[in-house]
Amino acid sequence: MDGWSARDIPDQSGRTAVVTGANSGLGYVTARELARRGARVVLGCRDATRGKAAEERVRAEAPGADVVFAPLDLADLASVRAFAEDLPADRVDLLINNAGVMALPERRTVDGFEMQFGTNHLGHFALTGLLLERLREAGRGARVVSVSSNLHVLGTVDPRDLNMEHRYRRWTAYGRSKSANLLFVHELSRRLAAEDSPVLAAAAHPGYAATNLQTAGARMEERAWLEQLFESLNRVAATSAEAGAVPMLYAATAAGVRQDDFFGPGRGPGRRGPSRAWRAPWTRDDRASAGLWAASQRMTGVTYRWR
Repeated sequence: MDGWSARDIPDQSGRTAVVTGANSGLGYVTARELARRGARVVLGCRDATRGKAAEERVRAEAPGADVVFAPLDLADLASVRAFAEDLPADRVDLLINNAGVMALPERRTVDGFEMQFGTNHLGHFALTGLLLERLREAGRGARVVSVSSNLHVLGTVDPRDLNMEHRYRRWTAYGRSKSANLLFVHELSRRLAAEDSPVLAAAAHPGYAATNLQTAGARMEERAWLEQLFESLNRVAATSAEAGAVPMLYAATAAGVRQDDFFGPGRGPGRRGPSRAWRAPWTRDDRASAGLWAASQRMTGVTYRWR
């Protein structure tokens, strides 16, 4: 993996990729690089104006790219279902579950779920289940990549209070949602392996990459000083979105990726390219992942069909 970069992405011609949250940051870079390698890329974005603008940017930066915007609001299960039903593809080779929110003030999704858990986990859980048959149709090489975070260490999922109704703490909620991403990949990997499926599930994190994710919560609360602080930290401490997207692109396209792998930026002096990342032990707990899976099916109404 040392030295691996977006230039090493294998040819993606004839393959279809769905990237959520593709209008900016990590999702945009991921979509653009896959399009540059020949993939047909569907940009799943909540905001139509930004989504269409991203579509035009990809075409400008990757001449000849086959890219299309499609509306997708992961905080609204009706929107998730509509996206899956209207998706102009009979097969999906890559599903990149990238979209997310971070450390927001307490909010609820359209369906009444805590916003970070509902958007970061439940929306993607539902989307993956609704697209699973099209991933199977793609056969060998099909992958689901979920974007987690180093900050999953801030909290594991509490099955007694999935919506944090007792006491809401924004950073704990974010950590729980990112642990949920890893538990989802763990359980999905187990179930895919059990049916000897060609579909592979893995996860990745960008490290600290400069995107608008950090400033969204402060902007929502109109706390200009905090927004400025995050902007300053992004300038002096963060890597670029291009660098942050590399572990995601590696998980999606590189050879040697295994079920339930988790990748992050390279570690150690002079290390370049992605590497397998440490994860908290609770994210590999079979009982916890099975419990979250059952709760997610119940909450979303999406039941995965196994062969």
